[in-house]
Amino acid sequence: MPVENPLAILTFIAAPAILTNAASLLVQGTSNRFGRTIDRTRTIIKMLEAKSADEQEVALYRQLLTWMERRTVLLLRAIWFFSFSIGCFAAGSLLALLIAALMAAAHPLLLRAMLGLALLAGAGGLGSLVIGGMLLVRETRLGLLTISEETRFYRMRYLGGE
Repeated sequence: MPVENPLAILTFIAAPAILTNAASLLVQGTSNRFGRTIDRTRTIIKMLEAKSADEQEVALYRQLLTWMERRTVLLLRAIWFFSFSIGCFAAGSLLALLIAALMAAAHPLLLRAMLGLALLAGAGGLGSLVIGGMLLVRETRLGLLTISEETRFYRMRYLGGE
């Protein structure tokens, strides 16, 4: 399988490289969210330890802690999936280079095997990005639920139910 355009292989390398960058940014952003969730959890624990809260506040804080724990688990899973996608896309880039070398050497059986592996790596990376994104959506919904419940509680308490 001769290469008509020697720069054509760059398109096979560029796509995984761009997706690797995107996944890296998602890991960074998700790690920041994870850190903020940990900080918020510690704040809620300190509020519980202050012992100045009444029974209703204690019940609210306990529910918030449950939701914060779920959010933390979702964020950790998302980080794992995004990190896995980085590995898949890096493998895809390496495989693209190997495919280019095999195209020049004309090894058709090995070339097909490498193409199959490259396809698996790309599909694994893309699938991991999608799953990680879905986990972030679930975590965002929990975050909204947490804020809504906390706001509702304080409205009832301090604004008379407005």
